[in-house]
Amino acid sequence: MDVLRVALDVPLPTLFDYLPRPEVHAAVGDRVVVPFGSRRRIGVVVERAGDSALPLDKLRPIEAVRDDAPRLDDQWLALMRFLAGYYQRPLGETIVASLPPRLRVLRPLPRVSNPVLRLSASAPTEPLRAPRQQALIEALRAGPLAEEALLDRDPATRARERVALRKLIEAGWVERAPAPGGPGGTRFVTEHALNAEQAAAFAEMRAALGRYGAFLLHGITGSGKTEIYLQLIAELLTRGGQALVLVPEISLTPQLEARFRRAFPDTALAVMHSGLEEGVRTAAWLDAARGDAAIVLGTRLAALAPMPRLGLIVIDEEHDSSFKQQEGLRYSGRDAAVYRAHLAACPVVLGTATPALETWFNSEAGRYRRITLPTRAAPGAVLPRVHTLDLAAEPLAQGIAERLLGAIEARLARGEQSLVFINRRGYAPVLACPACGWAAGCTRCTAHLVLHATDQRLRCHHCGAEERVPRSCAVCGNVDLRALGRGTQRVEETLAARFPTARIIRIDRDTARRREMLARTLEDIRRGAADILVGTQLLAKGHDFPGLTLVGVLNADAALLSTDYRAAERLFATLAQVAGRAGRRERPGEVMVQTRYPRHPLFAALARHDYAGFAAAQLDERRQAGFPPYVSEAVLRAEAPRLEDAMAFLQHALAQAGAPEAVSVYDPVPQLLTRRAGLERAKLLVQCASRTRLQAFLAVWNAQLMAAPASLARRVRWHLDVDPIDID
Repeated sequence: MDVLRVALDVPLPTLFDYLPRPEVHAAVGDRVVVPFGSRRRIGVVVERAGDSALPLDKLRPIEAVRDDAPRLDDQWLALMRFLAGYYQRPLGETIVASLPPRLRVLRPLPRVSNPVLRLSASAPTEPLRAPRQQALIEALRAGPLAEEALLDRDPATRARERVALRKLIEAGWVERAPAPGGPGGTRFVTEHALNAEQAAAFAEMRAALGRYGAFLLHGITGSGKTEIYLQLIAELLTRGGQALVLVPEISLTPQLEARFRRAFPDTALAVMHSGLEEGVRTAAWLDAARGDAAIVLGTRLAALAPMPRLGLIVIDEEHDSSFKQQEGLRYSGRDAAVYRAHLAACPVVLGTATPALETWFNSEAGRYRRITLPTRAAPGAVLPRVHTLDLAAEPLAQGIAERLLGAIEARLARGEQSLVFINRRGYAPVLACPACGWAAGCTRCTAHLVLHATDQRLRCHHCGAEERVPRSCAVCGNVDLRALGRGTQRVEETLAARFPTARIIRIDRDTARRREMLARTLEDIRRGAADILVGTQLLAKGHDFPGLTLVGVLNADAALLSTDYRAAERLFATLAQVAGRAGRRERPGEVMVQTRYPRHPLFAALARHDYAGFAAAQLDERRQAGFPPYVSEAVLRAEAPRLEDAMAFLQHALAQAGAPEAVSVYDPVPQLLTRRAGLERAKLLVQCASRTRLQAFLAVWNAQLMAAPASLARRVRWHLDVDPIDID
């Protein structure tokens, strides 16, 4: 008699055997309802076997097959097996956790409406007096958007936006876009003709359609990578395939969705990211799995959506750390997508101006085909001039060099825009007492509280704790407390005092909490309604401001002093991205970086726009130091209310590891941020020059850790992080 092996979402490295029912046909890939203890659970049939290690009379039958979603195909199950094995997670936990939340529960799926909306021909061109209605209209000016993408994620804001949207529809200014003619709609509306460099890149990648090929599209900022993606997808649609497009962050998704809907007005498009309502996200997953959506656009979770006709994968900004999941199944969406391209025998395109060093290493080794776009696509546009301002020699005004302030003043006189970039939100990173040295700290983390002057609050940027600004020192009672350091709020204040008539806009996570406000603000900037921008990484990529010609960078040195060997790589990527906002049209751009280390090789490479030279130097340093990509890494992390318990578990893990051949297992140490959200944290690093040997070791070691004595395991939470992007 056949036995069905079912994957369940439980933290055990095993499948569970069930008997089929004569009246219910269950096949591999089906979602099934099974009894588990005293409860019923959703599982996935992974195998059919001829027998079981348990007596057949001890096995229970499945209860039902769920047919409200497509059967999961062999290719998708192969991807899940790879992820579970490589990242050392139970197969059942991996499979079920990769499904949308609504497909993991017993409740039937709801009917969801998520219409695509567009501006009508009668939409007003003059600004409306109602700010919410105006924000919705501005968002739709970029192109049609699904209602879910148009509305804010905050429930209270969303409800008010629905009212505003209903009024716009009743006025006839917003209407439903016609439903696509079908998943294979192939009409392509291009906004730009490819130049010679783009056309050559497109031709080379088009030739790979229908077979596996990995391409690194290394294009400088403004080189027109997105237009190449669109042309490739247009070609694929004529062949009946599905395209998967991955972006690193939710904030980039709405503007890219609008561009894709303009380019492919007759093609069904599914958008997937964690910010969607569960029902809408599930509906998008179903559209992808049924093949109804010819284009799937999303963040890293979209890499796990089934697509029966997958013919192309695009990973935009492939270097971005947001592609790495930091909880649960700690997978890399980029690496999962590359492996998936192998399974689907289709090309994968990794696009970026600043490749991850691992990606560059793979292209140097010939595993990826590198295609370079060295010039900007807009006629007459050139890369900005980059130079450093030596803080040891430059006169400063509230932490900003006078030369930078003078450059801003010159732009104001010419009617051009300036961006002052500082990757630190809030007013100041520390509130301290000069009399006794006390500094406001988080009681739940080993970190300082950040002063936010707008609402007079102290906030922890690690756990979210907050409190009022004290009137006096908690230790000595001194009322003369001082803000040390600078964040975006303080920089904005300094610039407002220096340029009182300038229109200054600050964009960080504090001002961009509501998506409608962010969309409206970005559109105001594009229209020239701002003179000076102050912002964090939210402004560093994916934006095109025609009037922006100057970028000033503050506090760039922090990364140079970091103990993280990836810090320089991340700093170069950030600076190159933010520098790329300047001079994207015919007016030349300029970038000024404040630093105490003006002769650092990183800044010299940045000034030359020489990523290849920077990457070669960094790879040489990593080779000598024994860091990735020359070795493979894993980190075992443990956290507990007491540091002693976390360290005891890691000492047990060290003893279990023994002395494996060619694998280095280092002593456990507390993490730099030892306490976070009330838990004490420690880590243990493992390295090996051979990825295969490391995986073999981890498989055995992980099984030993799962069998750890209850006296140790029940006091700690632990996880293995394979290929960590942050070893702290």
